[in-house]
Formats: sequence, C-alpha cells, structure tokens
Amino acid sequence: KMPGLDGQKMSKSYNNTIALRDDTDSVAKKLRTMPTDPARVRREDPGDPKKCPVWQFHQVYSDDGTCQWVKNGCKHATIGCVECKQPVIDAVLMELKPIQERAREYEVDMSTVKAIINEGNQAAREVARDTLEVVRKAMGIAYL
Repeated sequence: KMPGLDGQKMSKSYNNTIALRDDTDSVAKKLRTMPTDPARVRREDPGDPKKCPVWQFHQVYSDDGTCQWVKNGCKHATIGCVECKQPVIDAVLMELKPIQERAREYEVDMSTVKAIINEGNQAAREVARDTLEVVRKAMGIAYL
C-alpha cells in the first residue's frame, strides 16, 4: 500500500497522488513539496524518519544503504529534507519512465488502442451472453 504525498492513504480525492503520466517536472515538484517531520523546523533540528511521510517512500524505493543514510542524516540533522527527498524523486522517475514510454507508443497509434478495446468488448459480450443464458435458465425464462 503506497502512502499519499501527505502520508495519508493515496487518493485522487485527497489530491495527494502522483499520476502515472505526470511529467518529470510535476512529479519532482510534488515530491519536493511533500510535508516532512514537523519536528524539523530548521535543517539543524534532528528528526524522526518514522514521523515523516517521505520515509514511507524510502522504504519502498530506496536500498538499505540509502535508508540507513536517511535515518542517520535525519536523526542527527546532517542532511536536510530536500536532500532526503532527492533519492525518492530519482527512483520514482526511474520507475515511471518505462510506463510513460509505453503510454506514448499507444498515444501515437490509436488504431492499436481501438483494436485492443474492440477485442475486450467482444470478450465481454461473450461472457455476458453466457451469464445471461445461465440466469434465464435459472429463472425459467430461457429463450429458444
């Protein structure tokens, strides 16, 4: 379960999401402006990663070395929140890159998109037809 940009459940209605097709600048800005540990008012203030929504992203996207660097840096105030967020920004952008490239391929080839939709429609019609036949027989209103 991914947290939202504010540490709550990720939801479009909370406006705390990163869309799969958000551009690089938008993703970076959203992550850069995430709230952090409220105890860290100034860079010199020590913090607690467990109270920071960014830490939840590190647990998903960062390797053990980066997580250790973040923990130590936050607790001892040797890194700032902006520095802490950069590895997450890089990792999220790297994960989104192949998804976005694939989406662009479909954007320029709408005939493939339409063919996929038509195949799906046909498959759904067949399932619906079979289901309706079962329901009609169960209700005793089977058509000949």
